[in-house]
Amino acid sequence: MTDAQWWLAMLGRTVVWARLRVLEAGTAEVFDSDGNTLHYDSEDTARGMLLDADFVAFDGLDADDALERGFTLDELAPPQADDDVQLRERMVQSLGARA
Repeated sequence: MTDAQWWLAMLGRTVVWARLRVLEAGTAEVFDSDGNTLHYDSEDTARGMLLDADFVAFDGLDADDALERGFTLDELAPPQADDDVQLRERMVQSLGARA
C-alpha cells in the first residue's frame, strides 16, 4: 500500500478530509469523513470521484490556492490517529471564525 494521499473540501470554514490509498493490486480506497472505506477499480477512478465531489488534493495546494479557500497552509494539516476509528473523529475540522 502506498502512502496516504490527503484530499480536502471546504464547507465555509469547515474542512472535510478524505484519505486516498492505492493498493498493491492497483485498486484504490478512499476513507471518508463518515468513516466509510470506499473501494474503486483504480486510482484514476478514485481521484475522479473526489474531484466530482469538489475535493482537491492537499499536496497540490499552494499558498494562493489555500487563501482562495479561506485558510493558510500553516493553519492546516491532514488529521492523524493511531487507527481509523480515532481518525474518523478528526476527518471534519472547523477553522473557527475569521479575525
